[in-house]
Amino acid sequence: MRHPLAVLLLERDSLVDSLVGYADDARGGDSRLVLVGGEAGVGKTTLLEALRDRLPDARWLWGGCYGAFTPVPLGPLFDVAEQTGGELLAACRADLPRDQLFRGLLGEIGASHELTVLVIEDVHWADEATLDLLRFLGSRLRTARALVLVTYRDDGLAAGDPLRTVLGELASQRATRRLGLPTLTLEAVTALARDTGLEPRQLFELTAGNPFLVTEVVEAGPDSMPESVRDAVLARVARLSPEGRRVLEAAAVIGTRVELDLLRTTSGAHADTIDDCLTSGALVSDGQAFRFRHEIARRAVEESLPAHRLSELHQSVLRALQKAGSTDDARLAHYAEGAGDGAAVVTHAPRAATHAASLAAHRESAAQWERALRFADEEPLARRAELHFALALQCGLVDRWECSEEHTQAALGLWREVGDHMRTGDALRWLSRTMWRLCRGVEATACAAEAVAVLEPFGPSVELAWAYANLAALTSIDDSDQSAALARKAAAMAETFGATAVISDALNTEACLDLSIDNPRPLEMLRRARDVAIADGHQEQAGRAYVNLHEILSERHRFSEAQRVYEEALAYTEDHDLPTYAKCLRGGHAYSLVKLGRYDEAEVAAGTNLNRSELSPVNRLYTMLPVTRARARRGHPDTAAAVELITELVEGNGEPAYIANVHWTRAEAAWIDGRLDDARRDIKVAIDPARGSGPYLAGVVAAWASRLGVEHDLTEVAPPYALELAGDPRGAARAWTDLGCKHDAAMALLDSTDEADLREAIRLLDELGETATLARAQAVLRDRGVASVPRGRRASTRADEHGLTGREREVLALISEDLTNAEIAGRLFISEKTVDNHVSAVLAKMQVDSRRAAAAKARQPR
Repeated sequence: MRHPLAVLLLERDSLVDSLVGYADDARGGDSRLVLVGGEAGVGKTTLLEALRDRLPDARWLWGGCYGAFTPVPLGPLFDVAEQTGGELLAACRADLPRDQLFRGLLGEIGASHELTVLVIEDVHWADEATLDLLRFLGSRLRTARALVLVTYRDDGLAAGDPLRTVLGELASQRATRRLGLPTLTLEAVTALARDTGLEPRQLFELTAGNPFLVTEVVEAGPDSMPESVRDAVLARVARLSPEGRRVLEAAAVIGTRVELDLLRTTSGAHADTIDDCLTSGALVSDGQAFRFRHEIARRAVEESLPAHRLSELHQSVLRALQKAGSTDDARLAHYAEGAGDGAAVVTHAPRAATHAASLAAHRESAAQWERALRFADEEPLARRAELHFALALQCGLVDRWECSEEHTQAALGLWREVGDHMRTGDALRWLSRTMWRLCRGVEATACAAEAVAVLEPFGPSVELAWAYANLAALTSIDDSDQSAALARKAAAMAETFGATAVISDALNTEACLDLSIDNPRPLEMLRRARDVAIADGHQEQAGRAYVNLHEILSERHRFSEAQRVYEEALAYTEDHDLPTYAKCLRGGHAYSLVKLGRYDEAEVAAGTNLNRSELSPVNRLYTMLPVTRARARRGHPDTAAAVELITELVEGNGEPAYIANVHWTRAEAAWIDGRLDDARRDIKVAIDPARGSGPYLAGVVAAWASRLGVEHDLTEVAPPYALELAGDPRGAARAWTDLGCKHDAAMALLDSTDEADLREAIRLLDELGETATLARAQAVLRDRGVASVPRGRRASTRADEHGLTGREREVLALISEDLTNAEIAGRLFISEKTVDNHVSAVLAKMQVDSRRAAAAKARQPR
């Protein structure tokens, strides 16, 4: 019979060789981060162990994520710190901020002149802080002699799983490589079944070629083909003595990593019994601990236990950990829940939640607060209110605003019952914010006003300052002067308490009230709001300041500056795990990309938001607005559904700027479809809310109203729109072209009576790939009696032979002009870093190794 290790390494030689090659790259100072994916049981760990045998002179650091209970934030980093000791371990024990821990790990793996191999296993179980650690490493690995190996299961990942997003982001990094582990072929399984008495095809069909499953079935023996993998695992367990089975059951409950002392204490096992489990292959020795050969086996044993036995083992492990003085509150809370020990859960789960939040692992923090609440029925009312409110705050940080509303309402009811007016007012303030995120604008304003009314009788306080700042943000919709006065009042009160978070928030709100194009003061105020927040560690307020700074720059069509802020802000929000604000940034970035006609990139940016299950209604609306325009212009089949979605979302939001944006978008989509009466109805709805919503928004509504023959009184518009409305389409087109907005230039020219302008409009729309807008424009020209209306390029001509996107073709054209990356960045209103990424993509797709070769290939006739 073949040894199990031989089974797991079969058909893996070429993969090991690839990893050795990546190690050679890293030795030469060209670091690598390798994503090793495959289904459960396909042999990812065994592959890395085989690599370790091939790299005996490398320094190996090994960390993992564990699926036995709620993930411990930054578990892999703490695993590595225990191995390295020194400054990294000291930093972990000192509970330093996670960005310092990230830099400490990067310094640790980059300090050696020899090759360092860092393994992070099973990231499909990773907490969000660990996922952010991977982002950090992926973007900063450069010349370190380091090979980072990341294993994960690629089967069963939900569409909105955060790991999918992280994998996509990592794949775009220069240092990243992917390695997929396939299952065994029928030929390999046939070879393994030889001399076992098992029918090869039946074995292959049962296991689908999964190496671990093949091993289990082969080890179960030929007497009977098991109906499931669980049966195969339990067949092996059944051959152990009763004492051995008790040891294995205890090990299964202890988890993925089984400490020797804990196993002995929990099971009462002697060394001989543990040796039997090792000899049989049920357990594997792993340094100072044991583990199952695969999580499938551990779960099969654990799930076979009757409820009473499972509870007893959880209680036994809990007592053993407590006696040993364990401070791992997440682990203690897990076993306390399994043992039904409510008092221990309510003790340890909140501590675990607080620790997770300090490391910006907010999903894990929320899970621990939820665990505590399951056992809090006998707690005092005020304590239950605290638990509900703590959960509400964490849910808000991860964009789970429906959950946040539920638990804020629960906390509010309990604090009212207790009679705690300060906490009642603070809960109302948070509920107001929650309602705004849920696109329930009327309720948001009502809650904000009620918070102020509840708190004002008790005099100045931090809570009242927050309530003023929150109400200021909401009243800006109807009365900017009142809003500014409230914001200044909030800042002044906060100053007396040293509440810099409120000061930052109030500055932020006041800055957003000025919608002029040229006034530098709002940008200065936002930068100050950001700097104040960052200096004092108020991450949420820093995130909000970054979002509004980026939005104002984009609204002013200062796209090059907006791009720089976007990259800085996205790094900050991801490094500090602020997904609510990271999603706002991506929605704003999609707006800029659509304005610049970079539709493919806009879809990618927006997709990062839209593919997530946790996306608040307001972030969905903000993201879908530019996407809907892009889809309408390109004739996307989902355009109608997108239009209905933004309409549904804006109905509850109630903010004038959103209403105007939705309805001019609807008008444009209707015009493209030839539904002119519908277009006129929608643009009429947009006119009133556009008034006072900024010169660019007022301008686009005014331009569409004029185009559709609808009267309006919008005069405070941005300069390019002013030229359009004054009857100078060619001047407007030049102004739009200077800003990088080809679509707007085309639409301005389409309103001209000059045939040359009309033909140029057709050319621009065709160049942008706006097939639907192009078709509508051609119909307009025919209606005006233009002879020989340009047809535009054929679809086959528009398709690039190298698979380049529109933006990549632009970069290639500028490469051919021998422009530097800095010059390309200036020409295209993007950062040098973005240009570098585009150039790398162009060279890879064209299969050339230099810019000169790319330019030469581009000049070759098709």
